[in-house]
Amino acid sequence: MNTNYNNLFASFTFNNGITLRNRVVMSPMTTWASNDDYTISDGEVKYYRRRVKGIGLVITGCTHVQPNGIGFTNEFAAYDDTFIPSLRKLANAAKSGGAAAVLQIFHAGNKALPNLTPNGEVVSSSAVETEATGFAPSVLPRELSHDEILEVIHAFGETTRRAIEAGFDGVEIHGAHGFLLQNFFSPFFNRREDLWGGSMENRLRFPLAVINKMKNVIKNHATKPFILGYRISPEEHQEGGLRMKDTYVLIDRLIEAGVDYMHASLADALYSKPVDRQDETTYLELIVNHVNSRLPVLAAGSMVTPEDIAKGLEQGLNLAAIGHALITDPDWVEKVQGGKESEIQTAIKASEVHELELPEKLWSVIQASGPWFNIEE
Repeated sequence: MNTNYNNLFASFTFNNGITLRNRVVMSPMTTWASNDDYTISDGEVKYYRRRVKGIGLVITGCTHVQPNGIGFTNEFAAYDDTFIPSLRKLANAAKSGGAAAVLQIFHAGNKALPNLTPNGEVVSSSAVETEATGFAPSVLPRELSHDEILEVIHAFGETTRRAIEAGFDGVEIHGAHGFLLQNFFSPFFNRREDLWGGSMENRLRFPLAVINKMKNVIKNHATKPFILGYRISPEEHQEGGLRMKDTYVLIDRLIEAGVDYMHASLADALYSKPVDRQDETTYLELIVNHVNSRLPVLAAGSMVTPEDIAKGLEQGLNLAAIGHALITDPDWVEKVQGGKESEIQTAIKASEVHELELPEKLWSVIQASGPWFNIEE
């Protein structure tokens, strides 16, 4: 192995005692591959089994904690105990290569798909119209009532219990990408005037209540150490949206709340810069400096080569995630560890899609994604 990549393969131990064999994380990626009843499909199992060899930590694609929280078509569900066998099937696949496995859980909030939610209703912190995305239409969501907010908090706890029963090693709260947790924290999307909105303290009340509920469930149901992570988007592009000053407060509160790691989701982990900043300081530098070793930091975003991962770790990351690189070459980690990084495939050959175990709909999304992937005939 190239000694420049030694830091990739150093072990890492969380404060709760769980040790990862290396610093390389399989990034959470939506595969659009569930069965029509939202259970894990055989295709998704094959997709994970093909990619988890050599990885230190596997984070699954997101799963919704309530029926109205679905954010993608054919997204596997976790909102009822009937899904525990399905989740166990996924946990076994994710852990089949020897890595720890974390289930990412979320509620899509104002980015939920109205054609898949009960009565076509989309809910959020406030009734603020959303922008259309490549996956969700523009909608005017309904503001959640106080009692409904308590139900969502309970649902996050129940999904955590199911993750424990299914055999996962942890859960990650998806508080990024403009989903429900971020809807509440955002000064742009949260226009409430009750205890769930307005001041910074009130906007933090919902995500912190979710964390507290999940920690209690872990304490009461987990029989061995269990990871609790939290994913963030540091800023929003809207005028009046989240800025780094808000995220610094969130980071401090996550540390106080006792989460096991923070996961920064960035467009480009090594180079993305804040919306209003005039110098060359990156999000990664700002986050690492503010955390100041008080909390393990994971980042994802456009890191595809071993050089990228090594650089991220040198800049202060504890863990670094690869996503597209594993889709293109499932043997990425083993090749780097074996000194064969020159053999890493950087393009998807259409003739080899079957060998790559890409679920059919994921392959369709990749083909329609434009510059996201290199595709060769």
